[in-house]
Amino acid sequence: MISFHKVSKVYNGNSIALEDIDFEIKPGEFVSLVGKSGAGKSTLIKLLIGEEKPTKGRVIFGSYEVNKLEPKELPTLRKQIGIVFQDFKLLPRKNAYENVSFALEVGGRPQHEIEGLVPQVLDMVGLSDKHHNFPHELSGGERQRVAIARAMIHRPAVIIADEPTGNLDENNTADIIKLIAKINEFGTTVILATHNRHVVNLIYKRVITLSDGKIVKDEKKAKYALS
Repeated sequence: MISFHKVSKVYNGNSIALEDIDFEIKPGEFVSLVGKSGAGKSTLIKLLIGEEKPTKGRVIFGSYEVNKLEPKELPTLRKQIGIVFQDFKLLPRKNAYENVSFALEVGGRPQHEIEGLVPQVLDMVGLSDKHHNFPHELSGGERQRVAIARAMIHRPAVIIADEPTGNLDENNTADIIKLIAKINEFGTTVILATHNRHVVNLIYKRVITLSDGKIVKDEKKAKYALS
């Protein structure tokens, strides 16, 4: 499904963010992407969603060669990728239902489809009684659940969770990771970028470790190995 072939990314001619990256992710895998700040995790994600282009190498997502896509082609690619951020990125003046439905409205989906899909997805993430609550009325964990619902609304093939528990306490962290694991069990590929040792150890699935822009470990079932 996803592959990076000899991918490097250099900024300003001399700042190496990624160097000679090679890996594949199969459909339905759960992959934790770990590394210290500056290791290259965020750059890798930007290359995958077409926000950046590699200096050299190929980035493949399904039938797309991402590095060759024109800007007008990127929205079609991104409908297949749901992204969950550390800081939620919810619209403060829209309630939970509206935050999720907005993603469909922008894509031009008809109202009757929106009215059918949004409650289903909010119920899936455990927010059946929070449809009309605004972000400031929700806990951190609930806001992240809205963000996950929004990421899932297009039924993407892949969920990218970029430090999704960074602003959450221990209990909410555990709940969000269980929810993401549940989504993976239903067949969605998950890429989790995190600094959280406990989260990676709890999942105990494939771990790709980055250091100074290079892959230093790629293990099928592993714990967090960085000191």
